[in-house]
Amino acid sequence: MSTDTVLTHQTVLLDEAVDALDLHPGGVYLDATFGRGGHSALMLARLDDSAQLYATDRDLRAIETGEALAARDPRFHIRHAPFSAAADWLAELGLSGRVDGVLFDLGVSSPQIDEAARGFSFQQNGPLDMRMNQQAGETAAEWLAHAEEAEIANVLYRLGDEKFSRRIARRIVETRDAHPLTTTFDLVRCIVEATPRRDPHKHPATRSFQAIRLHINRELDEITTALSKVVDLLAIGGRLVVISFHSLEDRIVKQFIREESSVDRDFFGQPVGTARLARVGGAVRASGAEVARNPRARSAIMRIAERVA
Repeated sequence: MSTDTVLTHQTVLLDEAVDALDLHPGGVYLDATFGRGGHSALMLARLDDSAQLYATDRDLRAIETGEALAARDPRFHIRHAPFSAAADWLAELGLSGRVDGVLFDLGVSSPQIDEAARGFSFQQNGPLDMRMNQQAGETAAEWLAHAEEAEIANVLYRLGDEKFSRRIARRIVETRDAHPLTTTFDLVRCIVEATPRRDPHKHPATRSFQAIRLHINRELDEITTALSKVVDLLAIGGRLVVISFHSLEDRIVKQFIREESSVDRDFFGQPVGTARLARVGGAVRASGAEVARNPRARSAIMRIAERVA
């Protein structure tokens, strides 16, 4: 697959993210969420022959794309793993404290949404799966088949900010008692039937599908775990770049950078300890031109930090 082919997937904030990494031509980098390789392809195009780029992804289709890239380019290495395990892999390779930049592009990718068989889309009928790694864990259908009504409602409210979470959860339980929910449209029907008022600008299933996907893949836990390991991985001067797509993700990232870039103070107001990160600039959003080309970019927000100690 050529670089041009990879980039047809309209990677969000492509140039901005790679620019933010402040690449050193012979550096060591980690693309912890490879996807279809848009960011990695551009990084490799800007790095020289001595550089090394590592990548991880949970999605088997992403791994197929990455393995094809690795076969063509000896600078590139990929492992089938959640991004929370990426730092452990590089530590095993002796790269702790030696990585010049780490990129996280969070959330679900467009190819995952566009493939009906993955079960991420409420606009296409397919198996109610929603797993990023289809070799592990419960599917959305399996979880909805046994979860208590209160648990379902809590997930929809906490992870989707769904105002009708209790009504939807009740409808799901009533429906599954009659027949199992096995397809995305089975779930969409439950949500639509339980939603008394609708936002004219948003499909009624949007929030619930987001919430269930986040729960099935433990995405917020993944982010917290990955960030807890990333500073030790970075070299002094190494960059952390994170692209989020909704407020729950961005809140975790923003709080992490704030905590790591500040120090405690003693009774006399003197600093205690040393901040390990420094924030680089403010939040970056997609340009109007990019949003026009790729509406998914509208919700993207990128934050940057640099290791200083």
